[in-house]
Amino acid sequence: MNLICTICARAGSKGLKNKNFLKLFGISLLDRCIKQSLQISKIKNIVVSSDAKAIKKIKNKKILYLKRPKKLSNDKTGKIEVIRHAVKEAEFFFKKKYDVIMDLDVSSPLRKKSDILNCLRLFKKSNSQNLITICKARKNPYFNMIESKNKKFDYVKKIDRKILRRQDAPKVYEMNASIYLWKKNFLNKSIKLFSKKTVCYEMPYSRSIDIDNENDFKIVKTFMRKKT
Repeated sequence: MNLICTICARAGSKGLKNKNFLKLFGISLLDRCIKQSLQISKIKNIVVSSDAKAIKKIKNKKILYLKRPKKLSNDKTGKIEVIRHAVKEAEFFFKKKYDVIMDLDVSSPLRKKSDILNCLRLFKKSNSQNLITICKARKNPYFNMIESKNKKFDYVKKIDRKILRRQDAPKVYEMNASIYLWKKNFLNKSIKLFSKKTVCYEMPYSRSIDIDNENDFKIVKTFMRKKT
């Protein structure tokens, strides 16, 4: 398996300003993510894609710091487009081809090295086209989630039987956006994160928090402080 890891760190953020470059106990979220990827020996190369004007670089011959073009740096750009671009540039730079792509999310610092290794094992064993990480959903669309339809509210999902307790509703999961894996051919032809060809790796909530706002940042900081 010729594996490359992409790390996407766009400058700016609507939910939390410059969240990818915020420091937790003296280390930025971006640097935490890069250092964790360097711990995985199966990763041949790492490409960091960012539109930030300046990044303090960790010097390592395995890493390519890539300046992301403007057309891939706006709020409407999908992450898969960015990953495809990063892989293409990395293949040209390192003069090699990759058959598996891993993406580690910068805003998921509670992820453990063992999660990454377990994902790689599951991906290989399942022979799936891609892998996503999930956690048990804190809200259930069959029980306590509603949506607006034609100015009226109704359950997101309906079921024939009555559900009086959340525990009786069908089990649902959230994509926690922590780790993604793709076979390169599948990544190049599909923009879907989840399909019938996807295998899922479950992580606990305590390692699934994706920093999107100030409250998330405080919660992650609390979890990290307890661990140390």
